[in-house]
Amino acid sequence: MTGSIRTVGVVGAGQMGSGIAHVAALAGYRVKLYDISPERIEAGIATVSGNMARHVHSGKLEEKVRQDALSRIAPAKTMEDLSDADLVIEAATEDETVKRKIFAQLCPVLNPEALLATNTSSISITRLAAQTDRPERFIGIHFMNPVPVMKLVEVIRGIATEDHTFELAKNFVESLDKTITVAEDFPAFIVNRILLPMINEAIYTLYEGVGTVEAIDTAMRLGANHPMGPLQLADFIGLDTCLSIMQVLYEGLADSKYRPCPLLVKYVEAGWLGRKTGRGFYDYREDPPVPTR
Repeated sequence: MTGSIRTVGVVGAGQMGSGIAHVAALAGYRVKLYDISPERIEAGIATVSGNMARHVHSGKLEEKVRQDALSRIAPAKTMEDLSDADLVIEAATEDETVKRKIFAQLCPVLNPEALLATNTSSISITRLAAQTDRPERFIGIHFMNPVPVMKLVEVIRGIATEDHTFELAKNFVESLDKTITVAEDFPAFIVNRILLPMINEAIYTLYEGVGTVEAIDTAMRLGANHPMGPLQLADFIGLDTCLSIMQVLYEGLADSKYRPCPLLVKYVEAGWLGRKTGRGFYDYREDPPVPTR
């Protein structure tokens, strides 16, 4: 465990937040999980329990280790319950307005020495840090989805982030048995700066009728040896998240090559956001899922 980090607060109990709670508890940290509704916190802890149970079943984890880890995760009923956390990681939706609102409510209740991190996949760390009372103790710690499985974490300093904060964040991430890549604070950092334009280009390829959903995904799986096709991956990430990241790239870098595909916009407007809503480029109400286009 990292010297001065013992208790980790996680804000947001969705897919990313519950994954972060999972790996932090397994690494021996006390974890407090907060969300705006108690039901979401319960669902998040249930997700952690279920994922760990699967790891026990497949022989990757011992039952005793699972029970010990789960005993270290507690629900935070209010933000005030995070007041004793040494590090708080915000893992809310990829929307700057939502994140700013969280920081405005969170900062007054935090220990003045506590580090504050965001799991944003694209938004400026410097700009988010400037909304807080501790820009020098603010940092980007971007986990990949699904958190328990993916080995990489991007660590991003804002312009005001102190060396001490950076070192503590690196030590924390390494203690989770993750590999760090350090990214500069430019829109979408490294992974999504490369990945999302590829997904957006795949959607343009569909939009322009170059290939069907199935043809595009098969081509990239077998022709580029990708583990899943770009449209299947977009559905997994969430089409709303894909659109948010493309908008951050387009606005932040002012280059027309980052313009979100109109078809991506249309799917998001329809509420077809991928797996989480049952429909995206595939219809997940069928088994196996069938292309929607």
